[in-house]
Amino acid sequence: MPRMEGLYCGFEDAVEVFDVNRPGEGTRLPTTPFKKSKDGLKGIISALAFVPAQGSDMYAAGSLSPTSSNIAMFNETHGAEPVMFVSGGPPAGVTQISFNPARPHIMYAAYRRHGPIYSWDLRANVDGPMKIFKSSHARTNQKLRFDIDLGGRWLGSGDESGNISMFDLQDVDDPIETEKNSVGAEEFQASSKFDAHGAFHPHHALLLSASGSRHFHPNEASESSDSNESMDSETDSQQATTLGITRRRRHPVILDASIKTWLFDSQAPLPKPDIT
Repeated sequence: MPRMEGLYCGFEDAVEVFDVNRPGEGTRLPTTPFKKSKDGLKGIISALAFVPAQGSDMYAAGSLSPTSSNIAMFNETHGAEPVMFVSGGPPAGVTQISFNPARPHIMYAAYRRHGPIYSWDLRANVDGPMKIFKSSHARTNQKLRFDIDLGGRWLGSGDESGNISMFDLQDVDDPIETEKNSVGAEEFQASSKFDAHGAFHPHHALLLSASGSRHFHPNEASESSDSNESMDSETDSQQATTLGITRRRRHPVILDASIKTWLFDSQAPLPKPDIT
């Protein structure tokens, strides 16, 4: 919220607003007239982002409903009534919405199980994306976030293979466009082979990457299988006794849990490691 007075939270078919100056319940703003209505923004509101323009009270909300029109623009004056809908994205749930800090009329969105990041120019036709930023991301249920630096030039996004994709937003033409153009990416490896996420420093040419993944040891599955086979050869009473002893809860292990900082060099297209 631009005035830093409210905390906006997503809810099912609604946005909940809490006053940060006092404790208590929030105010629920329904995004649809009533539960069975087909109008408005339906589903769990999974992403919220305010337009970073001085004096603007506009914000975008996205839902998990797998439709191509699951992003809507709102403002505080109109309350829960959508100002307009943004369409043309994939039929999947929205996981993140962000605006370009230097060009607040440009909006970006990421979707569940979809690698590409879609962008719209809110001054133009919002029935289709202006640009689609594609990388080598594979489909994953993991929620992978992207970030844009304060100058509005770089967009960084991680993937489940440990790579960070960097998009130069200056290569994207500023004039209003209506065609769906795909933009390639430069990549660098931030982690050995596990999920990576990136976030830009608000004032310096630094990128913070965080990686890690939870896995189960494959030996546990084989040991459990061998234990079940041995129990089949025992009597029913022995099975009942042994079952309570040998049945164990499998615990995941964390692999490559690390945080790294990357320094941007004006002479190099990609950042280099700074501090680990």
